[in-house]
Amino acid sequence: MANRQALRELQSRLASRLQAAQSEGASVEWLAAEIGGRPFLFPLGQAGEIFPWTTIQPVPYTQPWFLGVANLRGGLCGVVDLLQFAAARGTDAASASVPPRRIDGLNGEASLLAFNAALGVQCALIVDRLAGLRGGEAFVSVQPRADDAPAWLGPVYIDTQGAPWQEIDLQALARYPFFLSISS
Repeated sequence: MANRQALRELQSRLASRLQAAQSEGASVEWLAAEIGGRPFLFPLGQAGEIFPWTTIQPVPYTQPWFLGVANLRGGLCGVVDLLQFAAARGTDAASASVPPRRIDGLNGEASLLAFNAALGVQCALIVDRLAGLRGGEAFVSVQPRADDAPAWLGPVYIDTQGAPWQEIDLQALARYPFFLSISS
């Protein structure tokens, strides 16, 4: 119960910061999160609601990266492990040696990040830890995505401490044929 309260408080703080940033004219562009210890950026216009961790029901005969479905606000939503998906596609976002995620071993900070409803995909990504909102001022340089990278992998942003943050284009991911083909 304490985890749900902490998540609600975090969501409240994020919403307040977003509202304050918009009223001050500051540029807030991404929701920052960690998945498997790796930092990612999700464009705010493409990210949907953040849900507390809930039970995921496995779906047989699906790809290993498709973990199952969850009941989010009364609707079924597919749940995806982004690192497993990236490893299955051999992308730079994850190495090919990513072990299967044990959802029973996730810590209390884990949550589900739903895609924005406007993208037309009832899907959520497992997020190990939310890291707040980020604007362009949080980064000192940008590395464009590799020419051979899939369209859903955006550029890599380097923060002031030198840490790389991989942007994920959820809109492009929602249209990516392999992402839409969950059957094994």
